[in-house]
Amino acid sequence: MTGFKNFILKGNLIEIATGLIMALAFAAVVTTFTAWLTSLLPESASDVFSNEPNSFGAFLNAVISFLIMGAVVYFFIVLPYTKAKERFFPSEPEGTPADIALLEEIRDAIKARGGAV
Repeated sequence: MTGFKNFILKGNLIEIATGLIMALAFAAVVTTFTAWLTSLLPESASDVFSNEPNSFGAFLNAVISFLIMGAVVYFFIVLPYTKAKERFFPSEPEGTPADIALLEEIRDAIKARGGAV
């Protein structure tokens, strides 16, 4: 079970899945916007707000769906993932990283002996 927990929380699985979900939702926004724009070019724009697939209403529907999808992904995937990751794998405390601190100690020891740094 520990291996699975590490796989889920330490890897980039959640970030990749979230990115893919949002990219697919945004693709619908771009597709409907492009369809709406191209439908306006050759013909009259008298039925801009109709319910046809190439209408502005379909574009607004795709934008609203994208925003709802973003909210759902954020509140039900990203927030719980972030909290679980911090709980099981806390970030290092603020300050100098251990390797830098060790190098500074070595530098100070060399200076104390009178060596050139």
